[in-house]
Formats: sequence, C-alpha cells, structure tokens
Amino acid sequence: MTLADWPVLIVSGEFSADSNEGHRLRELLNELKKTSGCSVISAASYEDAGEIFSSRADIGCVVIDWDLEFEQHSEKMTPETLLKHIRHRNSKIPVILLTDHLETENLPQCVLNRINDCLWKTADTVEFIAGRIANWVKSYSENVLPEFFGKLVEYSERYKYAWHTPGHLGGQGFLRAPAGVAMFKFFGENTFRSDLSISVPELGSLLDHEGAAGDAERNSARVFGADQTYYVLNGTSTVNQIIWRSQVLPGDIALVDRNCHKSLNYAMVITGATPVYMIPRRNARGIIGPVRLSEFSAGSIKKRIAAHPLIADKNQHIKMSALTNSTYDGVCYNTGAIFTESCRNEMIKNFHFDEAWYAYANFHPVYTGHYGMAAKDCRHPVFCSQSTHKLLTAFSQASMLHIRNGSERQIDPVLFNESYMMHGSTSPQYSMIASLDVATKMMEDNGITILGDIIREAVQLRRKMADLERNLHRNGDWFFSMWQPPTVKYKGNSVEFADCPNAYLAENQAPWVLNNQDNWHGFEDIEENYVMLDPIKLTILTPGIDNSGNMLDHGGIPASIVSNFLIKHNIVCEKTDYYSFLLLNSLGTNRAKQGSLLAALFEFKKLYDSDTPLESVFPELVRSYPERYGSETLKSHCEAMHNYFREHKLIELMHRAFEVIPTPAMLPVEAAAHVVRGNVEMVDVSAINNRTVAVMLVPYPPGIPVMMGGETVSGEANAIAEYLLAREKFENMFPGYEGDIHGITRERRGEQTIFRTLCIKK
Repeated sequence: MTLADWPVLIVSGEFSADSNEGHRLRELLNELKKTSGCSVISAASYEDAGEIFSSRADIGCVVIDWDLEFEQHSEKMTPETLLKHIRHRNSKIPVILLTDHLETENLPQCVLNRINDCLWKTADTVEFIAGRIANWVKSYSENVLPEFFGKLVEYSERYKYAWHTPGHLGGQGFLRAPAGVAMFKFFGENTFRSDLSISVPELGSLLDHEGAAGDAERNSARVFGADQTYYVLNGTSTVNQIIWRSQVLPGDIALVDRNCHKSLNYAMVITGATPVYMIPRRNARGIIGPVRLSEFSAGSIKKRIAAHPLIADKNQHIKMSALTNSTYDGVCYNTGAIFTESCRNEMIKNFHFDEAWYAYANFHPVYTGHYGMAAKDCRHPVFCSQSTHKLLTAFSQASMLHIRNGSERQIDPVLFNESYMMHGSTSPQYSMIASLDVATKMMEDNGITILGDIIREAVQLRRKMADLERNLHRNGDWFFSMWQPPTVKYKGNSVEFADCPNAYLAENQAPWVLNNQDNWHGFEDIEENYVMLDPIKLTILTPGIDNSGNMLDHGGIPASIVSNFLIKHNIVCEKTDYYSFLLLNSLGTNRAKQGSLLAALFEFKKLYDSDTPLESVFPELVRSYPERYGSETLKSHCEAMHNYFREHKLIELMHRAFEVIPTPAMLPVEAAAHVVRGNVEMVDVSAINNRTVAVMLVPYPPGIPVMMGGETVSGEANAIAEYLLAREKFENMFPGYEGDIHGITRERRGEQTIFRTLCIKK
C-alpha cells in the first residue's frame, strides 16, 4: 500500500482561478502527485467536500482553504460545520487549514480543537507544504491498520522465499497450470502472499492466543465489551460447539430456545445434554417472537424438569441456557430483564446468547441493554456467539466468541482453551483472522457513525414504505407494508410512523420497544420493556393475511412469488415466509439499493394489476411446467397459491405443529448413536405416526425444528406429520416451489414427490 492509496482531499474554490492563489494551488497539486507520490481529490465548496467525505473512507488527509468566498458556502455546510462533520465521521484523520499567517489568531476554539495543522498559503514554499501534507498522510495510513492486519501486510511485502505450507507458496504454485493462472489473476497476488502457514512466528499463534493473534483477540474483547474474546474460523456453528463443549457434560440439563440454530441442536448431540425447551411466541402471520420471560423463573423450570420423562434427578439445575438474540425478524431481548429473573432462583449456571445476526449491537445506543455483553451484575458467566461475517465486515465463516465473567464464577482461560483447541484448526486462514481484526478496528474507530448511517437508511426505507402504502390505500389501492409500529409516540403525541422524523426514529430506542398498548406485533401478553424490534431487520409483508390471522378471501400474494420475482431483479432476500420476506440493511447497503428495491416492488404491482401472463414474468417456470402454469397469469398464480394455503389451512397447521414439543423417547445423543450404528430406516412421512425420528426435522420457513432426533410422533405431535404432509402436497400441486426442509429426503414415485425421513428401527 502506498501514499497514493490514501487520497488528499483539498477543499478550495481557486483550482481554476487565474490568480496567485490559483497558480500556487495548482503547483501544490503537481508537487503532491509527482514528488510526494500522493493522489489528490478536489472539492470546490465545503458542501461538495462534505459529500465526498461521507461517501469515501479512503481519504488520507483533508486540506481546507479557510478563505473560501462566502458565496461558495451554503446554509448546510460552513467551514465550522464541515469540520464538525469530518470529526463526527472520523476522529483521527489529519485535517489541515490553508490560511494566511494573520488569520490564525482569529480562528475560534471550536476550529482549533478539531484541526491538526495550519499551513500558510504564501509564507511557506510549495515543496514544504506538499512534504508536510505527505507526512501527515504517511502517519495516518500507517496507523489505519490494526496490529494483526498490519503485521500481515508487512510480512507479505517482504517477498520471502517460503519453504513451508501452504503448498502454493505465495501463489507461485498456481502459475504451473492454466486453471491456477486464472485463479491467481482473479484473486490477485496479495491474496496468496497473505495466505500463510502457522509456521510464521511473527503473527503469533491463534491456538495459544499469543503474539499478534492474541493481541488482536484481546483488543476485540475490549472493543466488544467482553472479558475474553476468541476468534473462530469455522463459523458461529463451531463457536456454539466450543461454548457447549467447555461447560456441558452428558446428563446435564440445557434450557433451550426451540427457535435455535441447528448447530445448537448438534451441540446437544455432541455433549449428551438433556434438553428442556422454551417455546417462542408466534403471531398470526407466523413471525417468530420472544419466549416468555417467565420461562426463566424457578417455577417454570422446575415444572419442565418434573414433566421430562428422561430426567431421573428432578432437583438438577440448568447447566446451560441458550437463547437466540436477535431472532431472524429482529426481535431483541432485554438481557438485563432475563438476568434479573434468573438470579431470583439461581437455577441457571451459564447463559448463552446466540447473536449470530447481531454482532453490531454494542456500537449504537438504540440497542442499549439488549445484547449479551451488556450484562451487569450477573452472577454466572455469559457467552455470546457472533457471526462477525454476517452483518459486520469479516470474511465468511470468521466469527467471534465473547465471554463475560460472572460475579460468582469466572471462566478459566486455560481450561476453556482445551475446548477451543478441540474444534480449532492447526492451519488457520490468516486472511480471516485479519478480517476479524479489521472489523474490530472499524467499529472501534467509528462504529457509532457507521451504525448510525445504517439505521438512518433503514428508517428512511421504512418510512417511505409506510408512506407509499398509506397513500395507495387512501386511493383504494394496495401495496406492500412493513412489520413495524403504525404509530409512535413523539413529543407526547401519537404520530403515524411515516410522519415521525427520521432522526428521532434512528436515535431513540423507545419507538422500537414492543408493548401491550399498541399490539401491532401480534404477540399476546408481551412483557413490559422486554423486547425491541431491530430497525435494520426489514420484514416486508405481502397481502393475504391480517394481523388477527384471518386469511383474505381474495387478493392474497404469497411471499415466495414476490421473492422469486425480486431475484430476477438481482435482489436476494435473506428469508421468505408465507406472507413476509426479510431484508437486511447492513454495512454494504446504500440508497441506490433501496431505489432498486422500490422500483422492483412497483414493477411487480404493475404486472399483477395488469394480469400479465405468467410466461412473461417467470418464463423458466412456465417452460419447465407448461401444463401446470401455461395458462396462468401472475395474478391468477398468486390467487391459486393463496387459495391453496387458505383452503388447506397451511398457516393453522404450521401453528399447531410448532406449539407442541413431542415426547422424547431418547436423548438426541442416543438417537445420533442409532444413526452411526445404522439402526435406522427411511420411512414415508405419511407413516411416521408412533415412530421415533432419528434426525432433526427443520422446515424453512420458519427454520425451527419441529422434531429433534429421539422424539416420537404421537398424540398432539401428530400435528407435525399433518403439517409436513401438507407441505408435501403443496410441492406436488406447485412444482418449482420446493422448500428447504432439513431432515427430509424427497423420492419421486411416478408423478408424485414423497417426503421421507430417518426413523429408529422398530
């Protein structure tokens, strides 16, 4: 990396002026480029400079001509407001004023405490000014890199001859064959020179948490508010395994959110834990809500343990509690409320928050108190697993494991590291480590600004959607809506969401906290100040079902049809339910993407309203199944699928299936042992009544296990088989809309697709 990679932003209106100042400014530009090796970006006004600075994070220095003519100012951006804007977004970038010698004594304090240097336009030579600016860029760029990433860059730029793994040796191995050359050219040489072996001592050891790698982890702990932080390079699925393997033994009881990631279910298999489940609320639309706060009470825990047929000692405590925070749809828990409830009974010895989609919460006041590392005065250890790669900026699979020690019990790093090494590779990918280091540095330097931008943009889209839906509805028309409060309290008054100021919604937690007085969310008996909606998780609702759960007689638009249409417009949703789909407003989202989304939604509406032939909307679908879809329009296609959901009560069946916890015939670990021994057989779902399944069954949507390995389909649990069979029939009625159901194998018999799953042999 060179000085040219960090451009100098020079703000002046004299670039093209035929004056002494104009000539000197052009000389300065040439001197910076030719002699000092810097690149330059020019701005003719303070407002232009503000826009450039907001849109580029690679600026290495800002040079401001303090003597711009007043007409080149604007009401929005004066010299003082430009400085304030720069310091709000970056507190460390060097800012230099270009001014006359006599003007320095007139600079106000609010300016002096925001700048790094003053250079006089005429008293200093052009060479001196350029050299001083270049030194500031050099100093700043050297400190931009966090420690581990900086040492990785430094090592890669030494061009050493390597006699160790990996075998491509800095990329040279790829140059021996055409396919390798293609890969080398695609990724670039730096990618391969930084792909190093654990044999490199300068970068420390991730397994021993020493040297630069260990320093990076300790820095992340400080930034993320943890007592200990570990970098994990096989995703949050492995983080969950490490946490559980460090604390849970066979026979220990785990209190588990049924809405948990499958890696936590596998953690129960690996550790031999005995799960007792907390059932999350669901609203009429099928959106997953929070578990009840009372689930953490002594009475509720003891009742569940007493009713469990496989727990002999009914006086055991809970060795591990696991809760998904936030949910897919952005429901975030007030962790302090959970700790307060739990500390009343002392039955839970470890708390685990799976925050895979929530690594950013520590960096903006909107989320105050609603994440695991916000724990205060908790007596027992708190673990958080975070997918730093999901909504921050780490590479895929790069995750963090955070620990907050309890006041009564602390986690011994030496003992914990045994579990870490059990799941850690002895050949870690150094670029992934660097990406975690950089993600930390970004949040440390200006996380609140980055998150503030993201939240404001998400709120802007939310308000726009609300305004569009409101205006079209007034004219008797329809549009998509957002899952969000229709009204909020603002300055003591109730105002419509679309009319509430963007700044208030983006900077305050209160509008996002769920309550009973305004039950827009559909979760009955919600506890006071218990959960909030994450503003950057955007759940868009499609017509077809109202907030009371009533299916519309006509006009329904299943969300899967909309999300498939969006894919054609290169817009990929995170999750699709029956009448809603989820979008994530993350660091990579910008206003252009919002415009593309709205345009695509209006395009869908236009095609729907005009009864466009389906062949024009989904040509591949019609070509694949001409007899089924050849005569349909987009509108009739939506109606047919909606009518199927309504007539076959698919939403109702889903609710019934997820409200029951089947009776366990054996522990998950025992069911897994039957799979290893081959003591299982494939059974049609139509024949699984009174059978014990060997593997977990997880339909998407909504992505929650309806069954765990070792549970039996009997009694109320027959509703699960009914729901799966309804899904089977749906796929046969609507080919091309096959859903993902973990644990289900599809077998083609004639013209029909049959669902099958593994069961324990009788």
